[in-house]
Amino acid sequence: MEVGIVRQIDIDDEMQQSYLDYAMSVIVARALPDARDGLKPVHRRILHAMQQMGIRPDGEHKKSARIVGEVLGKYHPHGDMAVYEAMARLAQDFSMRYTLIDGQGNFGSIDGDSPAAMRYTEARLAALAMEALSDLDKDTVDFVPNFDGTLPEPTVLPSGFPNLLVNGATGIAVGMATSVPPHNMGEVCEALAYMLENWSRLEKINLDDLMRFIKGPDFPTGGILLTDPEDKEGLAAAYATGKGRVTVQARAHIEDMGRGRSRIIVTELPFQTNKASLIERIAELARGGQLEGLADLRDESDRQGMRIVIEVARTGDAERALAALYQRTPMQSTFGINMLALVEGEPRLLSMKQALRVYLDHRLTVTRRRSAFDLTRAREKAHILAGLRTALGHLDEVIHLIRAASDPEQARQRLMKRFKLSDIQARAILDMPLRRLSTLERKKIDQDYKDTQATIRNLEELLGSEKKLRSHVAEEMRRIKTTYGDRRRTQIAEAPRKGKKAQRLLTAGDLLEEKDTWVLLGAGGRIARTPTARLPKLSGRDAPRLAIGARTRDLLYIFTADGSAAAAAVHTLPETEDVSQGAMAAGATALPPGSEPIAAVVVPPVAQEAHLVFGTHQGMIKKTEVAALPGPSARTFQAIKLNEGDRLGWVRWGSGDEDVMLVSNAGLAIRFSLEEVRPVGLAAAGVMGMRLEARQRLVGLDLAGQGDDLLLVAENGMAKRTPLAQFPRQGRNGKGVRAWKSGGPGLAASVVGDPEDHGVVLPAKAAGRSIRLEDVPRRSRAAAGSRLIEVKTGDRIIGLNLAM
Repeated sequence: MEVGIVRQIDIDDEMQQSYLDYAMSVIVARALPDARDGLKPVHRRILHAMQQMGIRPDGEHKKSARIVGEVLGKYHPHGDMAVYEAMARLAQDFSMRYTLIDGQGNFGSIDGDSPAAMRYTEARLAALAMEALSDLDKDTVDFVPNFDGTLPEPTVLPSGFPNLLVNGATGIAVGMATSVPPHNMGEVCEALAYMLENWSRLEKINLDDLMRFIKGPDFPTGGILLTDPEDKEGLAAAYATGKGRVTVQARAHIEDMGRGRSRIIVTELPFQTNKASLIERIAELARGGQLEGLADLRDESDRQGMRIVIEVARTGDAERALAALYQRTPMQSTFGINMLALVEGEPRLLSMKQALRVYLDHRLTVTRRRSAFDLTRAREKAHILAGLRTALGHLDEVIHLIRAASDPEQARQRLMKRFKLSDIQARAILDMPLRRLSTLERKKIDQDYKDTQATIRNLEELLGSEKKLRSHVAEEMRRIKTTYGDRRRTQIAEAPRKGKKAQRLLTAGDLLEEKDTWVLLGAGGRIARTPTARLPKLSGRDAPRLAIGARTRDLLYIFTADGSAAAAAVHTLPETEDVSQGAMAAGATALPPGSEPIAAVVVPPVAQEAHLVFGTHQGMIKKTEVAALPGPSARTFQAIKLNEGDRLGWVRWGSGDEDVMLVSNAGLAIRFSLEEVRPVGLAAAGVMGMRLEARQRLVGLDLAGQGDDLLLVAENGMAKRTPLAQFPRQGRNGKGVRAWKSGGPGLAASVVGDPEDHGVVLPAKAAGRSIRLEDVPRRSRAAAGSRLIEVKTGDRIIGLNLAM
């Protein structure tokens, strides 16, 4: 019944309908990502607005407040903090596996710190975001009016990469929620390429086929993902049904501190674990007596990475303490997988294969629409070029016709009638500048016409063949993998079986892949390790100062000229073939900023009975047992006490019974048994190894067991090899014997090695030069050397190191 403008309604029906409308609005327009581009509307609008503003990866950063205002005013009329928090998340490398926004300023931290106010931070699009936005202007997706009908906005982005799977998504809607884990870009792209290349048997591709490529989630914070093939709600079940759960634990290892003490080092946490809250939780449990045996807890994390140190009391058991931490703290947590996303505007629970298929269908549609758009534009261009070629072929007649016309309209009409041209072609001829009448420009028009015709043929073939279209998309996926793919961060391991005592606890050391590598120390204090056992390039401006063979389970000790040292696990060093792309040693280890290592040794885990041998420029030598060295730590230690004005120059390690070879810049060398040097602790200074005259200094220290020849290099680039057998053994603290013909420039460096060894000669100003010992002629002790490298005027040789 209606009374005037008042209408009676049933409140139950009205509440039900209004709630359903609200629920669908939340589901479709706010909380759930689209399965095609993996973005929620707010994220899509942020990226689109930034592109429209011209805030590209190669441009300057813009204030976040300016970006948020643009998004609010044009596309997303909601709260400014909602937009800013969504934008900040796209810039957080601990939230996004592959960030889409390049942020400048404080965008929050893994400790739960909020981003700074939007007036302080700045942002621009990341390079990967441009792949998501690519070809948006080529009619690849549909557009709809914005909230006030004044501007168009895309319903979905072209998305040149599978964003839903590589970056994941979380969201809570009305009566439903989504939790898609992030994955590795290279793995997902390979799976997509595999599906495209096997399209004829697509229905037969099963989960096992896909999991050959996609091993499992790859979280931005790393960690260890534990799998169990018998778990009916585990990883395989989640990929098959779209719903399941996986167990993720922190990456931790146990270090021996000596004197019966040990500590637990945590370097990676499960995804979405708050580090500050975790530390508070551990401290709370320790104070309440629920975690026994902990002596100290501190956070040594810095911009180089995470490092939580948990020291275990002398009476405590480190493995038992770590097991308790996994059991009672978020160091081990369950990640629920619920792959819910919008497909054709409706929420659907997707299996892994379905998620990949939805993206591929979208990408094929985008490629088809883009190709059709490019084909139309190419045909239009070819049409105009054909008209220009016609005009240039009858140039004199065209000029006469135009000059004789009373106005441009008459000229256009005459051109169309005389040469049977279209209106567009005639206008292009009239708009053609005079410079295009030159011979060179005419050749350019002919070549442009031929290239455009080739483009048209390629596009027609592409649109005429579904197989070629799929092959083209597969090539794009592999290009994305090559450009943006990286190593997996989350390690996947099989969960320990119950009852197997030896496997009840998994640490990072248990899961570490042991392989050969080279530790590189470069100029300026950079440090890295190679991804393979192949010897790196030892020449050029970026040649490493030191190259030391190692295995990933070894420990690295690096030393500075003032005698301080730091230890680090080899597997924690950044991987790169080029040491100039490595990390600063002050960041990768405990060395303070500004430190430049001058020596390093790699110690295997089984080398506890070996010795380190130190040598200084003033001729002091010291022997210290490897067992006395501390393990990896966030603090440096003093490796040798130096006399005033002295500097540490060399560190070697061996069994302790070798002969020592010391060489001075005056061309003298002394050989004596290392057994004459008593082992001392780290705080000691050592003893005199070679007696030096005024203005003399050591230029080399090596152990005779490292090779059969002594290579000597002078400051002017002269060099020679002399068999070690020509150097008599004598007592320590002597002047030595003649090793280089007197007169001329002094010696710069010496090493002991074999003919097949490689090394690098280091000039003071020029680039490093790679050498092989066998290329240097053998000469007697009294003989002079021969030319090894040319040294320019004003330059000199300052160092020589072998790849050991």
